Amino acid sequence: MQEQQQTYRKKAKYTDEVVIDIRDLYIAFGSNKVLNGFTLQLRRDECKVVLGRSGSGKSVLIKCIIGLLKPKSGSITVCSQDILAMNHDELDKMRIQIGFLFQSNALYDSMTVRENLEFPMRRHGLELDEKDAEGRVLEALANVGLEHTVDMMPAELSGGMKKRVALARTLILKPDIILYDEPTTGLDPVTSREISDLMNELHEKYKTSSIVISHDMNCVRTVADRIAVLHEGKCFAEGSYEELQQRTEKEIKQFFV
Repeated sequence: MQEQQQTYRKKAKYTDEVVIDIRDLYIAFGSNKVLNGFTLQLRRDECKVVLGRSGSGKSVLIKCIIGLLKPKSGSITVCSQDILAMNHDELDKMRIQIGFLFQSNALYDSMTVRENLEFPMRRHGLELDEKDAEGRVLEALANVGLEHTVDMMPAELSGGMKKRVALARTLILKPDIILYDEPTTGLDPVTSREISDLMNELHEKYKTSSIVISHDMNCVRTVADRIAVLHEGKCFAEGSYEELQQRTEKEIKQFFV
């Protein structure tokens, strides 16, 4: 298994161009300081994993990035645009550039796979004729190996298939940036490995920049160019998998034992 993971593992090819710049982010719920001066940069073509224990604020972070939550202080820029200064319409336009893979997949149970993939195109007013829309749906499903599911309902899909369809829907608008919220949670080890490998393949094909929220170390090892450790609301450490694996601080070592 280790040899298969090494085969699919990416080499760092990202550029110096910063596509997401997060500075001194602070957000609290009551007395609970979830993010307490968190700082992070994502470069073009980079896949960066944010690693942290459950409840450490990882999902809160990506909700701040796409404007679903507003921090008390700090700054977030995406492609040099100030997310925190945007109104609803401006955020909607920006979200076309940012794909978001929900932890729960968030497929609509009453819609077929085709309709689930068509929904973001309609939602964002993408002007495609019927033939082009159909082509984009089938291309997205082909990317995840599920063309045959186009007319199936979510209830007919396995957990791994639902994750693949959700990933296809994330890609349908061809975003520059993808945010993954615990992409392998709830999946068996074999399916988790398949999803991690698929993330790598799609990253190489579309040259996306990605932030992956995870505490699944097999996924982290497979997809990460660099890893940021979120601890007590701050970026406690950052480095490659190998670099962090050599660190001795308990806040880091607990993930690598």
